[in-house]
Amino acid sequence: MSGTLHAGVRRTVRAELVTDEREFAGLAAAWGRLYRRCGAATAFQSHAWLHSWWLSYGTPGRLRLVVVREGDELLAVAPLMRARRPLPTLVPLGGAISDYADVLLDDEHADRAAAALSEGLSAVARTALIDFREVRPGAAVERIYEHWHGPRRRLQDSLCLELPATSMDELVERLPSAKAQQRVRAKLRKHTALGVEQRVVAHDEVDAALGRLLELHRLQWVGRKVTSEHLHERFSEHLVRSVGPMVRSGDAVVTEFRLDDTVMAVDLTLLSPRLAGGYLYGAHPQLRERKADVAVILLDACSRHTEAGGRGTLSLLRGDEPYKHHWRPDPVVNQRLLLARRRTAPLMSVVVCDVAARRRGKELLRSWKKRGGGRP
Repeated sequence: MSGTLHAGVRRTVRAELVTDEREFAGLAAAWGRLYRRCGAATAFQSHAWLHSWWLSYGTPGRLRLVVVREGDELLAVAPLMRARRPLPTLVPLGGAISDYADVLLDDEHADRAAAALSEGLSAVARTALIDFREVRPGAAVERIYEHWHGPRRRLQDSLCLELPATSMDELVERLPSAKAQQRVRAKLRKHTALGVEQRVVAHDEVDAALGRLLELHRLQWVGRKVTSEHLHERFSEHLVRSVGPMVRSGDAVVTEFRLDDTVMAVDLTLLSPRLAGGYLYGAHPQLRERKADVAVILLDACSRHTEAGGRGTLSLLRGDEPYKHHWRPDPVVNQRLLLARRRTAPLMSVVVCDVAARRRGKELLRSWKKRGGGRP
């Protein structure tokens, strides 16, 4: 189902609500053209990623795509779904397995597209709070926040760590000491001496390579705490279904690393106009047993994918793992943008209070652990 929500700033611009899954699938071509015209977009806003995510994780009847059209062309898209717990909200598609959420806006018509999309979102929200989590600074949805006429709040969300998209030599130069730089260069020479070979996987081989990636990912985490979602069949189905088209369109690259003619590691890097991010990898434990540094191998491959692409950022994505800090990355905090109508302002207050309470609880727990965790 789709319906016109607002005439927009000009008569030819209209916001519509799309709730039909088949219509969502049919938007692929127009969505792809809009994606190319939105400089702030990340691969997590591509149609291939989000439509595949919906097929694996969506709940029938809850799809809420707000689209802005001029004639037959899309000027803006807000990919959302309705959630009911713990509060009635509209949340971005992509869920917890996506590191960034955003809308798509045509850069050439960004102001009027944002104005029309903002009014369309207000009409769709009704009694629900709009909750955009994991918004990267500079995202297109910040324009919606600026245009929003109702109550709104900006909160902090997850930490991401970012490096410049440059050569491996220049990344090594970022290390804090000459000794640290020498160690990494020695590791790179070690990998060459071992005979580690890297190969970009062709689009017709992607499905098989992703199967190897997921198997190696399971293997490397045996006996350790792992992100459990990565072990689910629905995640595997989503990854295989989405990444093949993304490789063909240049929005992803899969790299295999071989040793003695055996695939020992596989990496998936997502690409967008301004940013590249190492999303997921799998590595056989024997690589480490042979004194290969997997983190250095992966970063070397990512830098090769990005240094000539005109992208400004190599993102290590969400997470504050210690190994990432060896490269002196810049901390970038994602935002959480809350948009409400006057009638739903109390819902926004509940979320703000909950976030503050959780943050305070974490601070108290850290303080308690520093004091010895109650040990006598």
